[in-house]
Amino acid sequence: MGSMFRSEEVALVQLFLPTAAAYTCVSQLGELGLVEFRDLNASVSAFQRRFVVDVRRCEELEKTFTFLQEEVRRAGLMLPLPEAGLPAPPPRDLLRIQEETDRLAQELRDVRGNQQALRAQWHQLQLHSAVLGQGHSPPSVATHTDGPSERTPLLQAPGGPHQDLRVNFHCHVFPFAEEEAARHAALQQLQQQSQELQEVLGETERFLSQVLGRVQRLLPPWQVQIRKMKAVYLALNQCSVSSTHRCLIAEAWCATRDLPTLQQALQDSSSEAGVSAVVHCIPCRDMPPTLIRTNRFTASFQGIVDAYGVGRYQEVNPAPYTIITFPFLFAVMFGDVGHGLLMFLFALAMVLAENQPAVKSAQNEIWRTFFGGRYLLLLMGLFSVYTGFIYNECFSRATAIFPSGWSVAAMANQSGWSDAFLAQHQLLALDPNVTGVFLGPYPFGIDPVWSLAVNHLSFLNSFKMKMSIILGVTHMTFGVVLGVFNHVHFGQWHRLLLETLPELVFLLGLFGYLVFLVVYKWLSFTAASAATAPSILIHFINMFLFSRSRTNKPLFQGQEVVQSTLVVLALATVPVLLLGTPLFLRRRHQRRQSSRRRQPLDEDKAGLLGQPNVSVASQNCDEEKAGCLGDQEEEEFVLSEVFMHQAIHTIEFCLGCISNTASYLRLWALSLAHAQLSEVLWAMVMRVGLGLGGEMGVEAVVLVPVFAAFAVMTVAILLVMEGLSAFLHALRLHWVEFQNKFYSGSGYKLSPFTFAVEDE
Repeated sequence: MGSMFRSEEVALVQLFLPTAAAYTCVSQLGELGLVEFRDLNASVSAFQRRFVVDVRRCEELEKTFTFLQEEVRRAGLMLPLPEAGLPAPPPRDLLRIQEETDRLAQELRDVRGNQQALRAQWHQLQLHSAVLGQGHSPPSVATHTDGPSERTPLLQAPGGPHQDLRVNFHCHVFPFAEEEAARHAALQQLQQQSQELQEVLGETERFLSQVLGRVQRLLPPWQVQIRKMKAVYLALNQCSVSSTHRCLIAEAWCATRDLPTLQQALQDSSSEAGVSAVVHCIPCRDMPPTLIRTNRFTASFQGIVDAYGVGRYQEVNPAPYTIITFPFLFAVMFGDVGHGLLMFLFALAMVLAENQPAVKSAQNEIWRTFFGGRYLLLLMGLFSVYTGFIYNECFSRATAIFPSGWSVAAMANQSGWSDAFLAQHQLLALDPNVTGVFLGPYPFGIDPVWSLAVNHLSFLNSFKMKMSIILGVTHMTFGVVLGVFNHVHFGQWHRLLLETLPELVFLLGLFGYLVFLVVYKWLSFTAASAATAPSILIHFINMFLFSRSRTNKPLFQGQEVVQSTLVVLALATVPVLLLGTPLFLRRRHQRRQSSRRRQPLDEDKAGLLGQPNVSVASQNCDEEKAGCLGDQEEEEFVLSEVFMHQAIHTIEFCLGCISNTASYLRLWALSLAHAQLSEVLWAMVMRVGLGLGGEMGVEAVVLVPVFAAFAVMTVAILLVMEGLSAFLHALRLHWVEFQNKFYSGSGYKLSPFTFAVEDE
């Protein structure tokens, strides 16, 4: 799990493979899946490479395999799964596999051809027998005399009205003797020939089944082995040949922690050749690939991040934090105990059955999508149950787990609710200022008495809107803080002062202050003073206008001074963000250029004494490129490009803080929408069914289809459609509002050379 927070260190290695052991070495690397080969023959066409003949032979074999596979399917048979862990065959076995494959294919062609010829011959005998059999049947009485008779010629005589007509009936013509005895003898002879032909055809089909059985037994392992052999030769085609033609030279990316395993594997594979393969790291100026190891639990969360873009080398990985934040933000929009429990149980069933072959080998695309994200669905359902308890909603119904904090009896005893008063007022309000009416907050979540209130929606509207703002500002601030780890790791200390600090001042000075106002108002005003509480929205608007409202009193003393100071500080950070980094990089570039001009002689002497090693990819890396900055990169410094890049970043961050904060209000909107859809579904289906009168038996029968309709619509609308909507909105909040604060996603994955796909 250590590599989940940041991609692993990857080194560029050079492999010297003895010619006699090169195939074995690469085959072993394919089994381990440790390295990604670089193509050293990019300028050479595929037809001019060293092992092109071997690749073609493998491709020809694959064509023959396709023919054999189609013959097996044509016979209604299935190929068994190959054994796991089949190694790539040695090169000398290629000729043997090719000869056996060609022999099997030729036998299949011959037997299949003989079978078709025998069947055609047997069919001709059957037709001839049927024709001769017509002579023994009694003549049938003609019922239609209008049409042509048996003696009417099918073709007109020459010179008739249809003499230019050419007709082919594709008929089979058989000899038909006039004497009945001759026809009977010919019929017996045909029946005997048909019986003998059936025996030959049966032997042919039995031999065909034997050949197909051999194909079923030999073809699956051959397919895997030849695919592995072809992959090995394609990898060898990416290697260059040494000047002595005694070894092949390859370059590959490999994780630093896997270098000992790589060295040991090459030594074991080349021990029979008498010369050991050599591995050593070489300098690089290119950005290495990104390697983040995952397991069955973290794979789905890493997939969410990689769908936005693969992280740069050694960049902070958002996936570990997404494991918590993504299901939680989803649950904020999908909070319902019942719906979350159904999702959790569905995901739990997939998790418990994940090792069953039938489940893993299912080809349905929708099922594979759900199965791949089973752990994500598991946490999404679990967090939805938690937020559902906070909202106190289970299929839109409130549950009284603890006693309510509101007392109607105290209100009735102290407010004079007489019968006449109750008759005139259908709606009554509970006043928390009356002694004994409000006993204290509900122990966990929202008090169930709010489900009976007329202003239930207004109360949840205010609560969820403020909650969305608090969660959004916290989430974005956490993203900005994660950028600190990028700057420190890449040695970009100037970015801490010129970028991270101004960004935090801008974000917290404006929207962090808004969160402070919300929390301060919650803590400062009681039920008795709620009527005189000022509006936070008006204060926030006046903050940018540098004005005040006479009807909206301040929350605390000196609020106007604090607000004006924060706005000035936020505006002052904009030029720092815009000009700070470009001017610093320009000054650093000028200092380096001047130092090179002052000491040319010392550099020449240093070159005579010894060249310093170029640092490897994991050292002296720039955060923007995540690679090494050499002399060429330093000389190509262009202030206008740096300034343009920084201007885009500044505009995106400053405007994004406003739009992104507003974007988190989707948590509020979708949460209310989900709750209202649940309420509408309950009111229009279950409440109608439960309200039907009649006898107990009749009502029970009516409730069966009503509950079935409620269950189907709950799954289809609230679980599938609403769940997909909340999933997409949570995905957008992570990609746009969270990850763009610290994550560029401009890297590329390490794609090791592996046989795992062939084994599957």
